[in-house]
Amino acid sequence: MESAKECKEVQAVIFDWAGTTVDYGCIAPVQAFVEIFRKRGIDITIKEAREPGLLKMDHIMELLKMKRISNLWIAKFGKEPDERDLKSLYMDFEALLFKVLKENAKPIPGVIELVSRLRQQGIKIGSTTGYTREMIDVVKQEAEKWGYQPDSIVASNEVPAGRPAPWMCFKTAMYLQVYPLSKIVKVGDTISDIKEGISAGMWTVAVLKGGSEIGLSEAEINEMDPYDLQKRMKHAENRFWNAGADFVIDEIGDLLEIIDRINYRLTEKKDISIG
Repeated sequence: MESAKECKEVQAVIFDWAGTTVDYGCIAPVQAFVEIFRKRGIDITIKEAREPGLLKMDHIMELLKMKRISNLWIAKFGKEPDERDLKSLYMDFEALLFKVLKENAKPIPGVIELVSRLRQQGIKIGSTTGYTREMIDVVKQEAEKWGYQPDSIVASNEVPAGRPAPWMCFKTAMYLQVYPLSKIVKVGDTISDIKEGISAGMWTVAVLKGGSEIGLSEAEINEMDPYDLQKRMKHAENRFWNAGADFVIDEIGDLLEIIDRINYRLTEKKDISIG
């Protein structure tokens, strides 16, 4: 029997959590980001709240650096935000997020079936997240009730730096005992997910529906004018291509076809390069 290192096909998939496998539309963190600023009399947009896609403390820091938000902060408080402001915002963020994590942990449609099919092919299931370990433990417990349980979870506060650094992916590969990294596929719904996978030397797949780049709930997608939806999806797709994604799929269930295509490139063409 071929060992993992000898097999020429995909051996593992590393999924993001919110917006990729659970929490359709990546609602929970966005709500919390908007609310912590609203409490201070500053209205940030949903689009702004989604933009950074980083470790949550770094995410807030990047929000504060945005010119429009920075100007609003200075107008409100007469000074630029400092380290104390950042820590205060993050403390409020954590408190708010813990209140909504449970109700936003339902797996995205197609995820349970997809994971089952991948496991039937002998593919291991890893996961990385911008949440801290304490946060993802809450989500994990709820997701398990719905039948989603990856083989490995690595949180952003368990490595030297979160996305787009590759450390969470490296740690996941170690836990899953899979190498070389060209046999692993990183799947996510944000630009930082894609950059994380690229940094790790893995195949990268971006998901549109359910994700943060599209930024719509399932109901909003179903009710949206098809032409407007396609325009929105095309814009997000182009952003992913520009970020260097190897593949972009409409929804998570489409990953099976992509795995087949990657396997073809790895075996028939003897091409183990990424891209």
